[in-house]
Amino acid sequence: MPTAVTGKTRTWSVGNRPRAGGRLQRGFTLLEIMVVVALAALLLSVTPPLISRVIPGVELKGAARNLASGLRLAREQAIRTHAETTLTMDVEDRWFRISGRPKKVQLPDAVEIRLVTAQRELLDGRLGAIRFFPDGGSTGGRVTLSHNERGFEIGVDWLTGRVDLAALPPL
Repeated sequence: MPTAVTGKTRTWSVGNRPRAGGRLQRGFTLLEIMVVVALAALLLSVTPPLISRVIPGVELKGAARNLASGLRLAREQAIRTHAETTLTMDVEDRWFRISGRPKKVQLPDAVEIRLVTAQRELLDGRLGAIRFFPDGGSTGGRVTLSHNERGFEIGVDWLTGRVDLAALPPL
């Protein structure tokens, strides 16, 4: 930035500092640069552990939303096609599938799954289903997804087929 000389007074632009002899000093000192580099190094060393603690919670919430969306989709499909539709879940291998669709949706390995459903919908020790009827109703059920002390519960009302997602209080 240029300096302006008016009479016997000099003015400097913001960021410029006068040195002895009236010359302008520009830039940063070595000490200022070293302080900034040290602060950046400190932030980089502290940030990864904080992020790694947050990721399982984000993964858990995403899995709960994904499962709730799958249940809602199964209900909509039953109403739209006028045919029973099931969401089948494997609690050991952590996946679910909607009848009539070939794709299995995989849930994260770190997530624990507990399924409570009608007795006739339990296929074996690891497979179970929630069935939706053409009128929107269902066999009802509840799926709990948890990791460490956090958890989410997805409930399906047997009468209306309504799907509710709720966070569980910490254990």
